[in-house]
Amino acid sequence: MITVRVMLVDDESHARERLRRLLREDPTIQIVAECESGEAAIAANESLRPDLMFLDVQMPEMNGFGVIRAIPKAELPLIVFVTAFDRHAVEAFDVHAVDYVLKPVEAPRLHEAVNRARHRLEQDLPGRNQDALADVAAREAAADQTPQDEVAPDPGGQERSTDRFLLRHDGNLHPVLANEILWIEAHGNYARFNLPDNRTYMIRSTMAALESRVDRSRFARIHRSAIVNLDAVRELQPWFGGDYIVILKNGARLKASRRFKARLDRWILG
Repeated sequence: MITVRVMLVDDESHARERLRRLLREDPTIQIVAECESGEAAIAANESLRPDLMFLDVQMPEMNGFGVIRAIPKAELPLIVFVTAFDRHAVEAFDVHAVDYVLKPVEAPRLHEAVNRARHRLEQDLPGRNQDALADVAAREAAADQTPQDEVAPDPGGQERSTDRFLLRHDGNLHPVLANEILWIEAHGNYARFNLPDNRTYMIRSTMAALESRVDRSRFARIHRSAIVNLDAVRELQPWFGGDYIVILKNGARLKASRRFKARLDRWILG
């Protein structure tokens, strides 16, 4: 039986540890690398050229499809997607991934995925999947091109605001009251929620979508990449070109661009 050289890619350390522990039950599996980001996975793939990559779909900065897009087609390994979000199942099989495994990963399901990968390797099939992987990853990129500059409708047409968010951290879901949030900032296709005591949560969303969910009597979009809780603002400092520096009570400093200045002005003037 052939040895399968495996790379684990997941931003959550406990998820990688679980995969590592389960895969080590198979003596024909050789784990050649573990990566906590898409960028690290791309670099490791170039130098190590694994047979199989267990790839998390949802990661900060660069998601699983971004990893596929960034790897030259001829160097793509077989892919097993590992994620907590089953809405990606169609895309995963559409890119001819070997398999699609949901978190928390169970041993029988994981070994089934490994066996599928082993069969493809023994049949010398990896090259047949590379065109499909590259093609659908490119289509996924087009679907993700939601401009960060998009602006939600004015408050007059606003739907009912959300008073709490259910945010994921280390594989668990945490209810967070909206008034706990100090500010939200964009990170590529993700948004980071910043809370007191340096707590942060990442979710996949656009700023416009989040702006439409918060209470705009209490939150203001101050920049294409920032929404701030007005109750957390300590002072505003005028800056060049009509911009502001927004200083929060915890000392954080955010830039308010001229484009979104009208919202701060309405708050200042009451």
